[in-house]
Amino acid sequence: MKKKLLIMTTGGTIASVMTPSGLIPALSSEQLMSYLPEIGEDFQLTTRALYSLDSTDVTPEHWLTIAEEIRKSYDDFDGFVICHGTDTMAYTAAALSYLVQDSPKPIVLTGAQKPIGFEITDAKANLRDSIIYAADAESCGVQIVFDGEVILGTRAKKTKSLSYAAFSSINYPVLASIRDGRIIRYIRQEQAGAGPVFYDRLNTKVFLLKITPGELPTLLPEIFRVYDCVIIESFGVGGIPDSLESALFRELKKYRPEEKILAMTTQVTYEGSHIETYEVGRKLKDTFSILEAKDMTLEALLTKLMWILADEGQSWEEICGRFYRPVAADTLY
Repeated sequence: MKKKLLIMTTGGTIASVMTPSGLIPALSSEQLMSYLPEIGEDFQLTTRALYSLDSTDVTPEHWLTIAEEIRKSYDDFDGFVICHGTDTMAYTAAALSYLVQDSPKPIVLTGAQKPIGFEITDAKANLRDSIIYAADAESCGVQIVFDGEVILGTRAKKTKSLSYAAFSSINYPVLASIRDGRIIRYIRQEQAGAGPVFYDRLNTKVFLLKITPGELPTLLPEIFRVYDCVIIESFGVGGIPDSLESALFRELKKYRPEEKILAMTTQVTYEGSHIETYEVGRKLKDTFSILEAKDMTLEALLTKLMWILADEGQSWEEICGRFYRPVAADTLY
């Protein structure tokens, strides 16, 4: 029996056409799939257009829309493929990893660096590989399939702006490669027996503050007033300048730990944060209750905090417990 797959389109480069103003997403889901007519011979495919956006315009509301569409259709299909723009695909993959947990069925995101209608394009190969992977009985959970590699949804990051090999797996091995329609698995995932578990809320009041040399701390009071959580993207393993640290101390003293969450991560892509290594980080960790990203990607960190903080009235201990509990292998610590 042919595997039944739901192909959802959201826009992005893969569905774009050239106009005098530049590339814009314009192809319908049916038009997109018409470039792979032979694929329907092996799989039973249903297409569904959710929206048609450049992925720079994708918001948490769109993540919730995708998750809800999967929830409504979950029992009717063997797997799901989401065609998405590359610029924010890693955020969407991470968000779906928290919104749809322990899925025994695969949820695959893919896209392209060149539109599917171009003579030279990576779109056809990426879409074909994604369908093959989503139809395989051993596939489960949320992944990105791109340029012949399968990357866990919580570990993906776009690291190249033009190359076909646009995505990297951060601090975690690539799950599999796909070569000539054959899946070569390096890590076999355990399929959850009781899943999936769906969530339908996110708290978007999470702010990212990237530290730069000489940065003025004058905006900190307003940031903490407006946002429920502040992520500080620090230098190296977790260093913060004295001028910013002093202002941070003043702000944090105004709130209980569960009122305003402070999370620390690093600007360095690989190997993670280790905030206690230097005095500039250890003092902050010893003085206040903070969360540390360790080896998590920024995309996973941001979306995990949005997922956790969607539930009101949690104690600091409950927030910590949920944050440090691995979800979809988002952390090895």
